[in-house]
Amino acid sequence: MMANRSPSYGSAIINPQYCVPYSVDLIITKDRTFGGHHFTVTDVNEDVVFTVKGPLVSILTPHAHRFLRDANGTTILHLRQSLLLQSGWKAYRGESGEQRDLIFTWKPPQLFQRGTKMKVFLANNTTQVCDFKLVKASFFGRSWIVTIAESDTVVAQIKHKVGSIVSREKFMITVSPNIDYAFIVALTVILEDYLSPRQ
Repeated sequence: MMANRSPSYGSAIINPQYCVPYSVDLIITKDRTFGGHHFTVTDVNEDVVFTVKGPLVSILTPHAHRFLRDANGTTILHLRQSLLLQSGWKAYRGESGEQRDLIFTWKPPQLFQRGTKMKVFLANNTTQVCDFKLVKASFFGRSWIVTIAESDTVVAQIKHKVGSIVSREKFMITVSPNIDYAFIVALTVILEDYLSPRQ
């Protein structure tokens, strides 16, 4: 019988400093620039918490890349997608792309489950049971939740606000206490990439 080896509620994924004993509200604002899509992550006081920068596609490798940086500009996460197989995203510590620095793998929905469930596997997961899951919470795909494995335990909520001529596209996220909010930001940035071609 396969054991469910999902992380304990409240365990750090990227860094313990991003796990706090209260809920965290963050706003991810999307900026379109010459080099691709960049993001600024702010808290309720409008202080910058993270930035996410490209390039989205490297001219040297067949991958899409994004880098999550803290408020001081230090790269804490390298997000990389294979453009050849469309097999999802992998997240590495710092600017690394080495297997030893892998933190998690994000897998898109199966063909007949398009847009409903996206699974996340931590690097040390050797089972077929995912550690986290992104689930569409509204019919039009403007609201999503993050749950632990196959359970109904919600650890984050994501709301998508479409941009217009006078406003930029945003994602409003609420992260439960003791959940790594840098990890949730990374999942939201990957989700944005998944949603973009479908809007």
